[in-house]
Amino acid sequence: MTQFLSLLLNGISLGAIYALIALGFVIIFKASEVVSFTHGSLLLLGAYAIARLADPLGFLPAVLVGVLLTALAAFLVERLIINRLRGAPVISLAIVTIGVDIILLTELIRQIGPDILNIPHPWGGDSVRIGGVGISENRLIAMGVAGVLIVAFFVAFKYSSWGVAMRASAEDGEAAALMGIRQGRVSALAWIVAGVLAAVAALFLVGAPTPGVSAAAYTVALRAFPAAILGGLDSTGGALVGGLLIGITEALAAGYQEQLSFLGRGFGEVAPYVVMIVVLLVRPSGLFGTKELTRV
Repeated sequence: MTQFLSLLLNGISLGAIYALIALGFVIIFKASEVVSFTHGSLLLLGAYAIARLADPLGFLPAVLVGVLLTALAAFLVERLIINRLRGAPVISLAIVTIGVDIILLTELIRQIGPDILNIPHPWGGDSVRIGGVGISENRLIAMGVAGVLIVAFFVAFKYSSWGVAMRASAEDGEAAALMGIRQGRVSALAWIVAGVLAAVAALFLVGAPTPGVSAAAYTVALRAFPAAILGGLDSTGGALVGGLLIGITEALAAGYQEQLSFLGRGFGEVAPYVVMIVVLLVRPSGLFGTKELTRV
């Protein structure tokens, strides 16, 4: 039972980080109807910037600058590429984001090289115990920060003018435009927010128990993508639920790897995708996604 509770707590903390990344996927899709595959490189950019700037600037200034740089990169992608292709087929926009992701990723991997860059988190790599359950301080703080950001996002999404404009654009883009909502501005702000969430997620993903910043951090965003699909690509609440489900699934599958050895080594890495496929077979639009109706 202690092992199960420990895996469950660590899975929830990992799922909270995944939820931040999945929220980025969802708000970009709701604002611009683009399935963005640039999140992996944006996440790695945020982690790399913080790691490089931590020594000359200090931890907190490096985090601030890293978050701003990631948000700026996301904004430039939207302004210079996505905005100019507005109205293009969805598949074309998705392929364009894949191309941008490959370009950014290739340059970042070249800059990082074979080294593992460390971010000097003030809380270090120590663990804490809650009863008999252990969890790293990094993951515990990540849960708290992710919770605050997620609550702040949902409040802004429901009550701010930007949130109302995004919901109106997602519901009926043409009607929203006729009502004076500037969809380009809504889309740009959505990309900026997604970049900020990716950088914050990166800050905690490269902390304990992860050894540091390496090219492998890119794959984390790919594991967060099933969370967005699982919850429903047009559902912000679904991103939260999907992130938690994927995090718990991954932690439990890795923790009980010996009992699941008949499924093959490394099953924990593919478990999120297995869960996503199973759910989509039952609910193609995701757990909370909008089911499209076609009249014939």
